[in-house]
Amino acid sequence: MSRHRSGSFGLLLLLVLLAHGLGLSWLSEQVQQLKPLVPMPDPMFTRIIEPARPPLPARATPPPPRQHADVPKVTPPDAEALAGTEPEPVVPALADSQGLDEREPPEPPAQADEPAPPLVAEEVPLSDGWPADTRVSYQLKGHYRGRIYGSARVQWQREQSRYQVRLDLRMALVLGVSMISQGEVGAAGLSPGVYEEQFPWGLRRVAFEGGLVRFHNGTQLPQPPALQDTVSQFVELSHRFSSGREALQTGGQISVWLARPQGMALWTYDVVEEEMLQTPELGLVPAFHLRPRPIANPTGVISAEIWFAPSLQYLPVRVRIALGDGDFVDLLVERIEQGAAPAPPRADWRDGP
Repeated sequence: MSRHRSGSFGLLLLLVLLAHGLGLSWLSEQVQQLKPLVPMPDPMFTRIIEPARPPLPARATPPPPRQHADVPKVTPPDAEALAGTEPEPVVPALADSQGLDEREPPEPPAQADEPAPPLVAEEVPLSDGWPADTRVSYQLKGHYRGRIYGSARVQWQREQSRYQVRLDLRMALVLGVSMISQGEVGAAGLSPGVYEEQFPWGLRRVAFEGGLVRFHNGTQLPQPPALQDTVSQFVELSHRFSSGREALQTGGQISVWLARPQGMALWTYDVVEEEMLQTPELGLVPAFHLRPRPIANPTGVISAEIWFAPSLQYLPVRVRIALGDGDFVDLLVERIEQGAAPAPPRADWRDGP
């Protein structure tokens, strides 16, 4: 009897240990999946970007005054000397014996040399058309359970084929929110690999894996083409406009798939108008205002209006994020910093001069 009880106890202990091991393995896997991103170190910024002013039209140089040849002064003959004389008949001069047909034809009048075409400065390509490392700093105002003030920044950086876009919001000196997108830079645009939202009360994440999108609650859906996330869209749209892939003009519309930890949807932005924004440090900046259309089945209340400035490399110079229930944050550009422009590709020395 005791031997039977001992065997049952041993089997029970083995089952408990096996279940405990499986539980620890599952928890370890979940912790690994929810492990925060490792942000890239901040790059070095070497210059301040200012609005590109259109070149002033060249002032026409007045032509030099015409040089008139001196005309000899002719004194008319005395009337009394001419009195009683008959005018001599005018006899046309005879051609010389060789004739006019043997004379050399007159040379055509000399024409002024045609002006050479103006020289155009060769533009150095910026890393496949993508901007250098860039940080856009904003002044933050808004409303969330009362008026709020603070600062924000959008930072783009690239290490070879990898990228990171990060949006940091700082409000009331202590409240901070960060949104980070990491992924690959490809010929067709940005391909996010993971997107993460960090709030004081928790962390939410969405992963893009093998053609599937895995959301924070564990559900998965097929990944649509050119899918972006909340912050990668800022750089993706900026690149589309600057490269000419998308026309930025009043009355146009731009569509982009966006994913957040709760779900994804196809967003359409209307280019409603071009506005002049009064900025704290950069003065008046013309920018195109993009307003999102309401979507049919929203998975959250957050939406963003964006202003892109052609004179500032088509970067987003204002972002107004609606939080629902009348709450919002409004970001207005203060300063734009960039790293050194990438050097043009060098030919291999073995290829010769």
